[in-house]
Amino acid sequence: MNSQLSYRDAGVDIDAGDALVERIKPLARRTLRPEVLGGIGGFGALMELPKRYREPVLVSGTDGVGTKLKLAFELNKHDTIGQDLVAMSVNDILVQGAEPLFFLDYFACGKLDVDVGEQVVTGIARGCELSGCALIGGETAEMPGMYPEGEYDLAGFAVGVAEKSRLISGADIKPGDAILGLASSGPHSNGYSLIRKIVEVSGAELAADFHGRSLGETLLEPTRIYVKPLLALMQAMPVKGLAHITGGGLLENVPRILREDLTAVINKAAWELPPVFQWLMEQGNVAEREMHRTFNCGIGMVVVVDNADVERAAKFLGEQGETVYHLGAIVARGADQAQTVVV
Repeated sequence: MNSQLSYRDAGVDIDAGDALVERIKPLARRTLRPEVLGGIGGFGALMELPKRYREPVLVSGTDGVGTKLKLAFELNKHDTIGQDLVAMSVNDILVQGAEPLFFLDYFACGKLDVDVGEQVVTGIARGCELSGCALIGGETAEMPGMYPEGEYDLAGFAVGVAEKSRLISGADIKPGDAILGLASSGPHSNGYSLIRKIVEVSGAELAADFHGRSLGETLLEPTRIYVKPLLALMQAMPVKGLAHITGGGLLENVPRILREDLTAVINKAAWELPPVFQWLMEQGNVAEREMHRTFNCGIGMVVVVDNADVERAAKFLGEQGETVYHLGAIVARGADQAQTVVV
C-alpha cells in the first residue's frame, strides 16, 4: 500500500508561500487608492471607478521583463526588477491617455525563496507608488521542475481609466507638429538578449566599474515610469500622441501612433547617446540603424504636441523632473519613405 502523500512530497513549500503573503501585505497597503474595496487575500480584487470620470473607458496592458531577469539572477539582485515589471504595463496604458488604477503580478518559480520574493515585490510596490496605482492582487506559483534552481519568471497586468473624449490615439497628429523625447534611465526592459550577448562576446565583467558604478548595476537600472508627469501634462495642455519606446526602438514604436500619410523626422543631434548605449554600440559593433531599431537609445517616451505648444510643454515637463529633448517634427510622408527616420 502506498504511503500517504502531501504537497510537500511534491516539493512545494506551503509555509513559504504563506510567509511571503504576510510580507507582501504591508507593501501592498502602501499603494492603495481610495477606490480599492477590500485587500489582498480574496479570490478576486475589487476596485470601483473614480467618480470624477463621466464616460470612463478601461484601458489594460500586460507585459513581462524578458531576459533582463537573467542579469538579476547572475547578480543576485532582485529589488529593482519589480519596478521594471510595473513600468512596462503602466507606461503602455498611459500612452492612450489612461490613469493607471491597479496592478496584479504573477511570480512563478520552481522553489520559493521568501527573501527573493519579498525583494521582487518590494520593487513592484515601488513601481506602483511611482505610477499612483494600487497593487491589489497577484499570484505566486511554486512549480517544482519547471524552472532552474534560483530562477523565476514574472508577468504583470495593469488596468487604467480614461475619459472617452480624452483618449489619445494619434488621429489628430498633422504635419508641422513637434516631437519631444523624454530621457530614459537606460535600456529599460528591452534588448537584453542582445545586451547579454554583447557582454559575453566583449568579455566584460559585470562587476567592472562603469562611470562610477558597476556595469551590472548600470544594466539593471530600473525602467523609468512617466505616469505622473504626463498625466499632469495632459491636464495642462493638449497632447496629440505618446509612444512608449520599448522593443523595436524608435523606428518601430513611433509609427504606431501615426497615420499612414505621416512621417516622424527625428534629429539624432538633438540628444547625446548615453554612455551605456555608446558602450553597447562599440563593444557589440552594432550598426546605428540597428541601435535605433533595438534600443530606446536614451529616449524612453515620445510626446507629440502642436508646434505652438512645444516650448510650454518642454518647460512644464522639465519642471516635473523630466529631461526633455526637442527631437524633430512630423512631416507629410513621401513616396517609399519610412514612417520614422532618424537623420
